[in-house]
Amino acid sequence: MRRFPALVLGGVALLTTSATAAADPPDPLAEFHAQPVKWAPCEGKLAELECATLIAPLDHLKPAGDRINLTISRKKAAAPDRRRGVLFTNPGGPGGSGLGLPLFLAKSELAQVYDVIGIDPRGVGGSTALNCRTAPAIAAPESRPADSEFGKWAAEAREAEEACQKSSGGIRQFISTANTARDMDVVRAVLGESKINYLGYSYGTYLGAVYGTLFPNRLDRSVLDSAVHPEWIWHEQFRQQAVAYRKDVETWATWAGERNEKFGLGRSREEVLAEVEKVAAKLHVTPVGEHNRSSFDGAMGVGARYRPLWSDLASIVTKLRSGEKPVNAEGAKAAQVLARTGLEELRSGVFDTVTCESDWPTDLHNYYEDMRMFRERYPYGFGIVRAAPMTCTFRSFTPPEPPVKIGRSGYPIGVVVQSEGDTQTQYASGPAMAQRLGHNLITVTDEGKHGLYNGGNKCVDDKVNRYLVDGALPGSSSECTGDPRPDVPKDGRGGAAPALSPEGMQAYLDGRGFSARP
Repeated sequence: MRRFPALVLGGVALLTTSATAAADPPDPLAEFHAQPVKWAPCEGKLAELECATLIAPLDHLKPAGDRINLTISRKKAAAPDRRRGVLFTNPGGPGGSGLGLPLFLAKSELAQVYDVIGIDPRGVGGSTALNCRTAPAIAAPESRPADSEFGKWAAEAREAEEACQKSSGGIRQFISTANTARDMDVVRAVLGESKINYLGYSYGTYLGAVYGTLFPNRLDRSVLDSAVHPEWIWHEQFRQQAVAYRKDVETWATWAGERNEKFGLGRSREEVLAEVEKVAAKLHVTPVGEHNRSSFDGAMGVGARYRPLWSDLASIVTKLRSGEKPVNAEGAKAAQVLARTGLEELRSGVFDTVTCESDWPTDLHNYYEDMRMFRERYPYGFGIVRAAPMTCTFRSFTPPEPPVKIGRSGYPIGVVVQSEGDTQTQYASGPAMAQRLGHNLITVTDEGKHGLYNGGNKCVDDKVNRYLVDGALPGSSSECTGDPRPDVPKDGRGGAAPALSPEGMQAYLDGRGFSARP
């Protein structure tokens, strides 16, 4: 506070203001906020964008200490006369590179009025990277492993955690959602913006919610697409993925049961599911080519998510039941089986670090009991992976702060978008996030996609554009329709069963892998 000189009148000192108050402390981040931005064309496939590298504190609580690089990208508003600021984006992960998102959104309405900003979060890609050594695989990639195998899954997770910790240098404990949000605010200040707008997918929804909690006066409009559940950070988020896969398979089985004349898999959900289990048991004893029970379980989960592929999935079950090998146009990917670890010597450690910012159960017996139950109840989409020990079970570092308890106070109402059949961030996550933040919810009905905006759903695009461009909120709870189911008549209505398409077979092959990532 500025000091005013005393006025002396008749020997009495009169103060014109409270001159004893201390001066405001200096901003510890002033140096970071004032750094210049040197934009240059990005490299390679992102050459249409501009890129720049900034400096941020490794530990925001001690900004005078070590520093990290932050690489950002930008696509300036295509209609400068309509520009209404910046739109920060995040693709999810945690650990996804965000530099390419401005290019992904380049033809959207948002790109007309916003400078779209992409960021490689701390630990990722062009920013100061957190790299972990790859641990050797120990457990076989089985969707329904025997009890005797459970210890191997735990050993593999422990080895992966130890390998990551040994190669993580001194930065791992500072790779967190809260620090990533603080980095975003450094970028905001460097760009000279008083507020940001935000579009985040998947894990990016939680990041956006944390940013709004920490910097409520710096956030304007926000869209959270395929939201994380605010009460499931992080262990329960993964367990619930298996439940969502099962629900999609049951929904598909109901549909197939209404078309028994076409597919011959049973006349009800229960009959179709029983037939699926017979095929799984048969493949376990006698694989058909490269197709075994594990690949079949994985494909059932993935195939049931995407409604347009439902008839293809039914055809695959029928072919494998008869011992016939499904073949697509190329037939080449059938030999690519389920590798649980990559072949590269180094891998990103961000996923295995950010998901450890909350405490995980450490008693292995709890995991083994879950694995027994998930093996029986949730085999599709490799549900057992969601119940098994992960690196966070054996966390070898201590997070310097607890996860942020998110809430909204001081920034505008936002929008949450969630699809009913999403398996990565399950449907319950969307309403829970919307309720926690007091946001408006768009439900995409009968849809299994993860990440909706700019993904082909015109209804979602229109609602989000109307909000982010014009500021008009959708209804407090509104709906859009997902991609249509196959046009296969119910029993008694005629028509022939469609042939297995190359796209359907490709989805089957691709679906044999798995990920616990949200």
